Amino acid sequence: MDIKQYTAELIKKIKTTSPLVHNITNFVVMNSSANILLAAGASPVMAHCIGEVEEMTALADALVLNIGTLQDDWIESMICSGKAANVKGIPVILDPVGAGATILRTQAVKKIMTESSISVLRGNASEIFSLASDNIRTRGVDSTLAVNHQMVEDAKKLASDMNCIIAISGAKDIVTDGRTTFQVQNGQPVMTKVTGIGCGLSAVTGAFCAAAGENLIFAVAAAFGFYGMCGDLAVRISDKPGSFFVAFIDTLYSAPSKSIADLLKIEMLG
Repeated sequence: MDIKQYTAELIKKIKTTSPLVHNITNFVVMNSSANILLAAGASPVMAHCIGEVEEMTALADALVLNIGTLQDDWIESMICSGKAANVKGIPVILDPVGAGATILRTQAVKKIMTESSISVLRGNASEIFSLASDNIRTRGVDSTLAVNHQMVEDAKKLASDMNCIIAISGAKDIVTDGRTTFQVQNGQPVMTKVTGIGCGLSAVTGAFCAAAGENLIFAVAAAFGFYGMCGDLAVRISDKPGSFFVAFIDTLYSAPSKSIADLLKIEMLG
């Protein structure tokens, strides 16, 4: 499969079908994630009350769970919505924000993954690998690990062990299901200076997975590449965080298809 062509096809499909992405996400990024999804062509809904999450998920095309501002009752809402998504057969993307920083966060992610089935675990390296090793710590929501060959091999093993796609964000992104692995090198350092950009990637990954139906590993790689590519284009307009974010939203909305062939930096490693 030509990943660049597939990326263009998914973008067109998202803008044509406007998949409904149900987000149980944190207070910090509700607005930005909704606007990012709208700009990309998807339809966002943010609903976390346990009394309605199952019903809302039953209407959705993808579910995104984000533990950024975690509360005990939200954990139960995430599990209920995850189970509803599993029954419907729609993709579930879990963003383990800050996993490894506190016991609550790490245990919450493990509980969600034990009681429901997720499709994609998307976070930075420290967040992801803290779930497999108590020796790895997360500093806030920032990664303390750099991508290298051993990390790629560890990510592949973790994907196989957890039976889900592992999607690691960083200077170089790694996306793997344990069998097929992609490296993505799109994106700009200024993206780390805007709160919610990473959470927005989780939301957009949900939209791409919803549009894909199957071939989720390709859909996740495409989402990472497109999202980073929009950052590459937006930084040409502004390299300052506030105005960059405005340019980034506009680029998500209007990125020309020809940019994909020229700018997408996705490599299949195996």
